[in-house]
Formats: sequence, C-alpha cells, structure tokens
Amino acid sequence: MSADFDVIVIGAGAAGLFCAARAGQRGLKVLLVDHNSRVAEKIRISGGGRANFTNRDLDPRAPQRHFVGGNPHFCRSALARFTPQHFIDLVERHGIAWHEKHKGQLFCDGPSQQLIDMLISECERAGVLHWQPCSVLAVRHEGGAYVLDSSRGTLRAAKLVVATGGLSIPQIGATDFGFRLGKQFGLRVVEPRPALVPLTFGGEAWSPYAELAGLALPVTISTGTGKSRMSFNEDLLFTHRGLSGPAVLQISSYWQAGAPLVVDFAPEVAMEERLREAKNRSRKQVANELAQWMPARLANAWVAQDAGLARPVNEVADRALVQLAERIGRWQITPTGTEGYKKAEVTAGGIDTRDLSSQTMESKQPGLYFIGEVVDVTGWLGGYNFQWAWASADACAQAL
Repeated sequence: MSADFDVIVIGAGAAGLFCAARAGQRGLKVLLVDHNSRVAEKIRISGGGRANFTNRDLDPRAPQRHFVGGNPHFCRSALARFTPQHFIDLVERHGIAWHEKHKGQLFCDGPSQQLIDMLISECERAGVLHWQPCSVLAVRHEGGAYVLDSSRGTLRAAKLVVATGGLSIPQIGATDFGFRLGKQFGLRVVEPRPALVPLTFGGEAWSPYAELAGLALPVTISTGTGKSRMSFNEDLLFTHRGLSGPAVLQISSYWQAGAPLVVDFAPEVAMEERLREAKNRSRKQVANELAQWMPARLANAWVAQDAGLARPVNEVADRALVQLAERIGRWQITPTGTEGYKKAEVTAGGIDTRDLSSQTMESKQPGLYFIGEVVDVTGWLGGYNFQWAWASADACAQAL
C-alpha cells in the first residue's frame, strides 16, 4: 500500500507518543510507527513500575544544572515552555493519582500502564493513526517529501519526526536507527555511551570490597577536577561487580574512562575528630567504633586492610587513625568500566544539538526533526529525562 500524511513520527516511546498526540490535536494528519509490538516499554518499566514521570525541582532558567550534553543550555527553551506543571495538569485531567518522593521526583500511585494508556488516549482523541509493529526499512527525501519504505508499504510525509531513543536496554528493542538516520542526512552525532549506569571494578584495589554486595549507605560521590568536578549526595549500593545506587548512576553521566571516583562514606561525620575522641574514652575495637557511623560490614572491610587497626581504638597510633579517617572520607578508586547499555537507564550522546533548532527541534535538514533521548541531551536520575521527552515533543509539535 501507499499512504500520505502531514507528519510521520518514528518511535512510540514517551517523546513519540506525546509529539504525535500534540501534533494531531493541532489538526495534522499524523502516522505513528514503531518496530516493536509493545508501546512505551521504557515508561512501563521505569520507577519500579510506577513511572517517575517528571521532577518538580527542575529549574528551566538553569537547565544545565540537571542536564548533560555538548550544550546543556540547548534544552532551556523547550523546558521553559513546557514545564513539569504542564504535564502534571495533563496527568490530573486523566484522573491519575500521583505522589512525590524525595528531591522532587513524581510517581504514579498505581502502575505505569496508566500513563501509557493516557498517552494512547491522547493520540486516539487526536485521530493519530498508529501502526505497530511496523519496521522502517529505508528513508529518502524526494519531491519535497520524506518517503519511507516500511514493512507495511510506502509512506510519504512533508515532515518526519525521529523519536527512536538511544541504545539503552536493548532487550526492550533499543536500536541505533535514529543515529544512523541522522548521519544519512549529514547530521553530526556525538558518540553514544551508557549513562545512569552502574560502574564496574576489578583487580587488587577492589578485592577488599568484593564481598559487600547488597550493602547500601548514603555517601557523597564526586569525579573530575576544577570546574569540571561534579558531586552528588545520594545512596550508594555495592554489587557483585562494582557499585550502583542513585549516587553511582548520577555520577556515571559525568565520569570519564580512566578517571577516579572520590567517595565520602560518612559525609555528615568529622571522622578524624570522632576517632580521636574515641581513643580517649573507649576500649572498643576500631571496627565497633566505626559501626556507629556506617554499616558494620563496611567498617570491618576498612579495618581488615590494616593489621594495626585490628585492636582496641585506644591502642591504635594517632597516625593510623588519621589515615583511616582520610580513607573513609576520601576513598579514591577508578572504575574499570560500566555495566553497559543492558543496565543503563539512558544513552548519553546522540544527534548533535549544533545541528538542531532549540526552538523547534528541526534539524538543518528541512522537515526532519529529532526529539527525546535520540538527541544529545541527558537528564539526571529522577524524572528529568521524561520531562525532556515531554518538553522536546511539545516544542516539535508546535513547530509542525
């Protein structure tokens, strides 16, 4: 078959669904296609099945605070025009109950399927034609239109929106389609890499901590130096292969291969001072004193690295206590890598924002738009990436 549309949107994830709905509601004839049989799988699995759909702490006047990319300021315009409150209003109009967790994170009270149903309903109300599964085999620009060879026939549209996401979580159908399409039309692509991803470690430096899998505690974690230094106060989780938890997922977006991480395992404690006080008043083992401020398993791991610490704290040399406090407060270790796209929540990198309009999401190739995760805009953990999906989709739909 052959069919003509005003707009074709490739990718039925968060950004694609929302853009198709908003464009359709503006009177355009819209086709939404996706190679998967299931819609919006990332929404379904996000937030432990409750969909962390936005974050109230987002400040559109300073988007670089919550976003990573070659030009974090690129997202300012879209985020300022479509705010978290705009999306909250839509959620409430559909009767979806929600709650706020710490640091502005908003979740559905019920299953994330409610959010998917909302987006599908918005598309249906707008008259969007939705084909799934439908694979796009080739794209070309001819006669002022985009012509797509698909598994359901030849399609034509004046405007083409690419919302195909990144490479993270390939088990739910992630591909590099959007990056390849951008390159086909002469756009630059920032090398993709896993982001919001657990980090792996190995070798002798890691051996004292290899048995701590499952242990979690609040830390301050940082990487980089000078103006490029980034730091987070979040929970860290030891895994069988390395480190995870919100602290590590956050810092992973800023970590550069070969660079060390610095971790403070007791950020609220003046550890050197506390250990000196303990030496003057206590006869407990050093590990037992440390267990006041951190999990006992971790305290034992610290002490096991120095035979001189395996004794009552009042018998330990001052210098050894100072060195112990320094290690706890400034533990430095270099990751060997990441858990890769299989465990990454998002993909950093993507279509270079220098080749896109921040107002419309249109590329330097006329009529070709890119939105959502496929673009070199990556948010922090906690709903920021979904807000970028909604905001970029809305900016694009208005331009269409």
